Amino acid sequence: MRELSLHILDLIQNSIEAGATTVILEIIEDTRVDKLIIRVSDNGRGMDPAMRSQVTDPFVTTRTTRRVGLGLPLIEMSTKRCDGYLTIHSVVGEGTVVEAGYRHSHWDRPPLGDMVETLKSIIIANSKLDFRFSHVFNDAEFSLQTSEITSILGDISLTHPDVLEWLDGYLRSNIANLYGGVPYENS
Repeated sequence: MRELSLHILDLIQNSIEAGATTVILEIIEDTRVDKLIIRVSDNGRGMDPAMRSQVTDPFVTTRTTRRVGLGLPLIEMSTKRCDGYLTIHSVVGEGTVVEAGYRHSHWDRPPLGDMVETLKSIIIANSKLDFRFSHVFNDAEFSLQTSEITSILGDISLTHPDVLEWLDGYLRSNIANLYGGVPYENS
């Protein structure tokens, strides 16, 4: 995949398909120690050790719509190509934590991609999901939690045009602030 945001969408989709009601996405960029970490945690059904040991095999999948699962194998390949790692911790009945680490400055590290559109897609398509997002860039941090937004909105849908417009501006502004106020573009 050309952008890490596409891996992120795939990881979160895995969480949702595993029955998660809460998904936490953390992005940690620390250029001082040359690292980028993407962590997705969920409270889905989890995996037993046998399945956990096989999930990075592209020919092992729990999906019934196709016999190949490429998401985890592709992100694992991407991390290894960039002096990084992929760890998966999972407990049946408790959930899963997938962490992908990259050398931030590595020549082959894909860009994060369009995180604003990625976040909007996750939030809008999964209005019942308690989605928590945190992005740290060196000493700056931005976080949001959809349960707080929906609590404030009350009966107003996340798909209401005014809410969508606000969400887009809110995300763009806060992500730009992470990078010193530079208008957001694919990082």
